[in-house]
Amino acid sequence: MKQFFKMLLAVICGIILANILLFLIIGGVIGAAAGSASGKGATVLPRSGVLAIDLSEIIITEQDQPEDPLAMLQGQMQIPVGLWKAVQAINIAAADPGVKYIYLKADGNTTGISALGEVRKALENFRLSGKPVIAWTENPGTGVFYLCSVADKIYMSEYQGANGGLVGIASQSFYLKDLLDKAGINMQLIRHGKYKSAGEMYVRNSPSEENKEQNNRMVASLWETVGATIAEGRNIPLETLDRMVENIELCLPEDYMAAGLVDGIFSRDSLKQRLASLAVVNDFKDVQFIPFADYANAKVLPNFRSKNKIAVLYADGEIVDGNAPQNVAGDRFAKEIDKIRADKGIKAVVLRVNSPGGSVLASEKIKHELDLLAEEVPVIASYGGMAASGGYWISNNCSKIFSDATTLTGSIGVFGMIPEASKALKDKLHVGTYSAKSHKHADMMQLTRPFDQAEYNFMLRSIETIYDKFTSLVAEGRGLEKSRVDEIGQGRVWTGADALEIGLVDEIGTLEDAINYAASAIGAQDVCVLEYPKPLTGMELFLQSIGQTPGHDYVKAFEKMTEPQVMARMPWQIVIW
Repeated sequence: MKQFFKMLLAVICGIILANILLFLIIGGVIGAAAGSASGKGATVLPRSGVLAIDLSEIIITEQDQPEDPLAMLQGQMQIPVGLWKAVQAINIAAADPGVKYIYLKADGNTTGISALGEVRKALENFRLSGKPVIAWTENPGTGVFYLCSVADKIYMSEYQGANGGLVGIASQSFYLKDLLDKAGINMQLIRHGKYKSAGEMYVRNSPSEENKEQNNRMVASLWETVGATIAEGRNIPLETLDRMVENIELCLPEDYMAAGLVDGIFSRDSLKQRLASLAVVNDFKDVQFIPFADYANAKVLPNFRSKNKIAVLYADGEIVDGNAPQNVAGDRFAKEIDKIRADKGIKAVVLRVNSPGGSVLASEKIKHELDLLAEEVPVIASYGGMAASGGYWISNNCSKIFSDATTLTGSIGVFGMIPEASKALKDKLHVGTYSAKSHKHADMMQLTRPFDQAEYNFMLRSIETIYDKFTSLVAEGRGLEKSRVDEIGQGRVWTGADALEIGLVDEIGTLEDAINYAASAIGAQDVCVLEYPKPLTGMELFLQSIGQTPGHDYVKAFEKMTEPQVMARMPWQIVIW
């Protein structure tokens, strides 16, 4: 029955994908012809101008990567710029006499809050050069103000968009038990950790008290960081900001102006005049804007003259089994780490983790290779938006862990989730099943009947054993008592700020801080930073997409939902606009 659904899904998705690819190929030919006719060549940067950082046009990604030719199919038209490259570009701009100031537009950004924090710190350092940062917003929001509050001046459009404004931070979860009951699907959840909420959405119609507790604390901790940063940047008391947000007082541009959150309300024409004046030119048409992505690509280059090589290994995405070219595939990453270990010119490694976790088996493979690597060179961890469950499993033994204050980390817990569809087959689809088996429990993973008590206990034994190993690894890696790890574990997710207080991380810091620490650990003044794994080229991404079996990604998603899994994974992420 499962194979039937997979085949049907593959056929439907294949038809859709074939039509999309036909459109894409035709559009690509036309686009190539138009580009050739226009004679457009490589971008030439002006010798002097205003560095424009418009986050509706770029997205700050963990690792630098090429533009995806199929990104338009996913609605992602922003140009990717790697976080390390972005920060280095801002640092270079601070010393570049050709950059007069930075024009910052944060509206429409899809960059995670932790990466925004690292960009914000770089902008703070830029201002120390004496050159200003000028921010402009048409749709103010919490994430927008978090970044823009670093600016010398914030200007707001007199025609504000209606996106909710500065109203705080919220996390929302959905619970599907009632829906699944109606469909005749029974999700069998086995877990260790009272806070391990991954899977809860399938077996409950509301959150557990423990899940409410961790969610409320997590959101409060995030606001403590974001709110305090905004208040400090705008030189207003946090209590005042809290009151205005609590009472939704910030509605119209005039409200933001009266509150001291912006420095001026302009029409677009008035803004142009102000930007021209700051650039010391007579007319806006004379302002030379330098696109940030072009500037970063032109200015940030590896320092191949240095013999001190530091590898940055990006564990970005879900941890999965196998050799998949995307996400953090266990076998592929084990080979990458082995490759780094074989390069005797690499003196230190920074493990950059931005992962909710995933497969226990893949996590253990990666950790084993990292432990071997750590016997030869210093391995320092840097946490991005998430370093939880499997993401924490692979990194907790690093010699030092840097985390952003807004990182979601911890989630030291394990769960297994095995669906069964006996009621759906019988009552909804009117399908009968029969299993011929050599032993009593041979069909326990066939999804056509629920576990009996012996089978449940069998799965629970596996979960408990993995949790025991997880807590032992953390106790050893962090120098904590195992009982203490169990106390702060239980699947609970912590922000980086709270994780620092309980000993799960060592320092609040950025990727740049981690690289600088690695450089000091090997006594190097200048280093050559090399990034691993090598990202796929745009052509490789395209060929990979068209070379897949029609409907492949959708079938994989269906398989993942319906196959038995034992995971060390965080259940969600928080997006702050």
